[in-house]
Amino acid sequence: MKTVHRMPLIAAAVAVVALAGCSSGGGSATATGSGTASAAAAPVTLTFQSLSDQPATIAATKKIVDSWNAANPDIQVNVVQASWDSVNDKLTTQFAGGTAPDIIHDDAASIVSFASDGYLADLTGQMSQARKDDIGKGLLASVTVDGKVVAYPTEVQSYMVFANKTLLDQAGVTIPTGDSMTWDQFRQIAKATTKNGVAGVGWGLKSPVATFMTLGLGSGGTYFDGTGTKATIHVGDNELALPKLVHQMAYDDKSILPVTLTQSGSEALAAFYGGKVAMTVQGSYLAASMAKDAPSGFSWVVLPPLAGPDGAAQAADPQTLSVSADSKHAAQAVKFLEYFTSSDNLEAVNEADALIPATTSAQQAMATKLGSQNGWDQILKSGKDFQSAPFLFVNKYSQWKSTVATPAFQKYLANQIDDAGLTDALTNGWKQLG
Repeated sequence: MKTVHRMPLIAAAVAVVALAGCSSGGGSATATGSGTASAAAAPVTLTFQSLSDQPATIAATKKIVDSWNAANPDIQVNVVQASWDSVNDKLTTQFAGGTAPDIIHDDAASIVSFASDGYLADLTGQMSQARKDDIGKGLLASVTVDGKVVAYPTEVQSYMVFANKTLLDQAGVTIPTGDSMTWDQFRQIAKATTKNGVAGVGWGLKSPVATFMTLGLGSGGTYFDGTGTKATIHVGDNELALPKLVHQMAYDDKSILPVTLTQSGSEALAAFYGGKVAMTVQGSYLAASMAKDAPSGFSWVVLPPLAGPDGAAQAADPQTLSVSADSKHAAQAVKFLEYFTSSDNLEAVNEADALIPATTSAQQAMATKLGSQNGWDQILKSGKDFQSAPFLFVNKYSQWKSTVATPAFQKYLANQIDDAGLTDALTNGWKQLG
C-alpha cells in the first residue's frame, strides 16, 4: 500500500530557517551553521531523487532546497526528478550499478527490502534525538528494519469519511464531533440517510486490501505474525470485523451503493458529488481536491476518524527519505534531512501534498495554520493514532496482496463467497505461495 496519490494538490511557502535549530524537532530551523564544521573541506553536492509529482509539491520542495543551498554553499543539493512508476526497479538498477542518489525518496513498504539487503545507511545514531522524539512511535517503527532506523518518515495518508452535509441534515442526523466516531455510529448514519433514492455510502473498494488492512487495526486486525520469510498469516474475528461490517451494510442494510464496491475511490466520487450517496470513505488527501472540484453550492464535511474496539488506529505506510549506504557524504545528507523535516518545512510539503506530517510539531503547525478549513481539524486527529503496518515487514505481502487477497475480497464483496470462504481463500492462498 502506498501513501502516494495522483490527485491535484496545493502549494506552500517555505521560510529559510537555522540549521542550528533543526534538531529541536519543533519550530523552524535556519539553513545556516553547517558550513562551520565543513568550511575547510571542498564543497560537496548531494543528489536528491524526488518523486513529488504534483506542481505544488515540486514547488514546495524546490523552495526548501533553494533555501538550503543559499545558506549552505559547502553542501549543495541537486534535485533529480523521478517518477513513482517503476521507481523500485530503477532503484534496484541504481544500487546494483553503484549510481544510487545520496537521498532517496520512496515509501516504507518499498524500502524494507533495500534496507535488508544493505543498500540504505543506518541512521539510528545520526537522526537527532529531538527528531526521533517528534516522530510518532508507530511511524518511527515503520522505518526501523532489523533494529535500525533507515529513513525519515515525511508524509502519511489516512482514510476519512466525507459527508454531504445537506443530506445528513435532511435525514435529521446529528453530525458527530469529538476525537473519533465508532463504526456503529457510521453504520447508523448510513442507515438513516438511505432513503428517497439515496444510499448512505459510496465506497470505492475495487482495490480493497489497503483499506481493510489499514482501517482493520482499529478492530485488532493485523493478519500477520512475524516478519520476513518467517511471517505467518491468521484470519480470525478481528481480521474479519471490517469486511463483515461492509458486507452487512451492503447486503443487510442495503446502505452502500452496490456499484461503488466495484469502483475505485475516484470513480465513486461521481455518486457523492451527484447526491446519490450521503457519505464516501476516501484517502484524507482528497480534502484538497474536493475543495476545488466539488460542485458549486455542494456542502460537505469531514467526519471524525473511524474507531473500532481498539481505537482509531490506522496502519501507516509513510513516504520516506533515506540515504544510500554508498553515499560518500552521508553525514551531510543527514544534516539536510534534519533541515527538510523541520516543522515549518514538513508542514509546507504536507500542505502542498494534502497529507499528514510525520512529526507532531509539523502536525501542530498545520493545525494552527489551517484550523477547520476543508476538514483538516478532523483529518489531523487521525494522525495521532498511526501504527506501523504489520505487512510492511512481510516478504511475500505484495505477491499475496495482488494474487490472493484482492480477488478474494472482491468475491466476498460481490457476495460470491461467505465468511468461511474468505478465510479459506486468504489463508490457503498464502500457504500456496510457498
